[in-house]
Amino acid sequence: MTTSDATPAGRPLHIEVDGVPAGDPELLATLMSGYGHFTAMQVRDGRVQGLGLHLERLDRSTRELFGRGLDGGRVRSLLTGALAAAGRRDASARVYVYEGGCPVVTVRAPFPEDRAPRALKSVAYWRPAAHLKHLGGFGQAFHGEAARRAGFDEALLTGGPDAEIAEGAVTNIAFWDGTSVIWPAAPHLVGVTMSLLAPRLPSVTRRVTLADVPGFRAAFVTSARGIAPVSRIDDTLLTVDEDLMGRVYAAYEAAPWDAL
Repeated sequence: MTTSDATPAGRPLHIEVDGVPAGDPELLATLMSGYGHFTAMQVRDGRVQGLGLHLERLDRSTRELFGRGLDGGRVRSLLTGALAAAGRRDASARVYVYEGGCPVVTVRAPFPEDRAPRALKSVAYWRPAAHLKHLGGFGQAFHGEAARRAGFDEALLTGGPDAEIAEGAVTNIAFWDGTSVIWPAAPHLVGVTMSLLAPRLPSVTRRVTLADVPGFRAAFVTSARGIAPVSRIDDTLLTVDEDLMGRVYAAYEAAPWDAL
């Protein structure tokens, strides 16, 4: 629901959570709307890799969804304030933007880096408005959880009659043919980690299907939590190319950290 739907003229909004009245029902209604977008980042010593990309994403998506921009200086101020209030210099932080361009910042302990090889289960699903890091990700969460119950680490989103690969449920995926890193061309979110890596590696973007997977030498996934090799897609085993991964990690580590 939206706040306007929930509060007809002259009728105050009342919300209870598990029988307890909400302290600020108007704010809670906004957060419950499910319409909005976000960005997620790792903060180390008050610095973020690709900070400008995060700020640009927030501004661009806010304009698309709400018809107004979101000032990067304000976002930085909100982030530094939340980090200070949480007493953290290292953190996993998110900036959500809800109806009317309302920003919400969350700060928690940093995620530990996990470079363990990933097993992916393909599913026939593409995210709607895939270019946006939007809220309402029930589909990808549903398929991701089903993949984990089946013994995989994540879902791999595919579509069309030939199962064209788009992205992971919460990651970007790249393939290695021995010469180039291939990023799938199907509709996907251009992640910040992907954006930092692509210009630092011999990268191309082209159509990739499940039938193409056995012909690749290796693959890896990227997200706000880091980078990891892919060891299996469905029943297809992939080699973990240590030389490739060394190049990928070195390229990512070369990206500068920007002060908030």
